Amino acid sequence: MIKPVFIFSFLCLSFLIYSAKIYLTPRKFNMEKANNKIERAVKGRLVWQKYNCQSCHQLYGLGGYLGPDLTNLCSDSIRSKAVLKNLVKSGVKQMPAYSLSESELNSLIEFLKSVDATGKADPRLFRITPTGMIERRE
Repeated sequence: MIKPVFIFSFLCLSFLIYSAKIYLTPRKFNMEKANNKIERAVKGRLVWQKYNCQSCHQLYGLGGYLGPDLTNLCSDSIRSKAVLKNLVKSGVKQMPAYSLSESELNSLIEFLKSVDATGKADPRLFRITPTGMIERRE
């Protein structure tokens, strides 16, 4: 019969070996692809600012009230990349048509994807402290 001490020792040793393997094995990550994505998102933010999109649209509930909040626009399965490009190029209702280049459009969409990936935030759940920091309301 196997003694419980041996079973316990075996399980502890297995756990330690498995933990070491997980934490010591480097994670495979394509840094070039990530940098390219981040670069496009940064360029998209500059496009967002250049065309003053925040005057009509909101991100995280902050911004203008004429257009919709675009925080989670890209997670909407109805709106594809092509639909977003056409909306920007042709304009809709109060939104004028913009003549953005293809690279500007792709960068803007990458920026909106990066904003969408951060989740949701409602500004009513936060307050600004006298020091200028933002805290969650209790």
